[in-house]
Amino acid sequence: MPPPSSRLSSIPLLHTYFAQLAEHPLRTKALTSGTLCFLQEVLGCYLSGVPAGQPAEDAPLYSHLLARANVSTRAIKVALYGFLVSAPLGHVLVGELQRAFAGKTGPAAKLGQIFASNLIVSPIQTFFYLVSFSIISGSKSWKDVKKDLMGAFLPVMKVMWVSTPPAILFAQNFLAPELWSPFFHLVLVVIGTYYNIQLKKLRQSKEKDGDEKQ
Repeated sequence: MPPPSSRLSSIPLLHTYFAQLAEHPLRTKALTSGTLCFLQEVLGCYLSGVPAGQPAEDAPLYSHLLARANVSTRAIKVALYGFLVSAPLGHVLVGELQRAFAGKTGPAAKLGQIFASNLIVSPIQTFFYLVSFSIISGSKSWKDVKKDLMGAFLPVMKVMWVSTPPAILFAQNFLAPELWSPFFHLVLVVIGTYYNIQLKKLRQSKEKDGDEKQ
């Protein structure tokens, strides 16, 4: 039986995507990551019940157009993070991980790949993720960024340490090497969406409590 990635390639749209991924890997991964990150933010707002917010009257036209569609300018910033930071970083890290274990298919190699991902790849990705989102959220100084980083790094890493091994096992057994990076981007977006929803609900609850006290 052919692997799922081979069967999926028979679907015309996915066949085109796989062809672009093979011909222009970084560009395709960047567009994929940017789109997924944009959807992460939009879904986070929708599922948490937090409105996009109204821009100031003198805000650029695109801000008003996005607000009418219930899309915040933050979603654009998150998409840029996916395009400019997450995709290139994942392209390099996952590529190096695959090269380090190229041609090694035994149980020890697969286990080593999981450990390398958990101890090297995931911490680097988490660092850049938290720094980027701290800046997107309005941090103006390294002190503010460091505070956000120190407070969230370990909780996020715990989730990564739980979610990464099964994701790698799935990729090792069912996905072609060129599909690993987009697949891991999807996994990160699912995790990010969950955290995004929880943070938005927490922020909304704090704002509501503050309004009631006034």
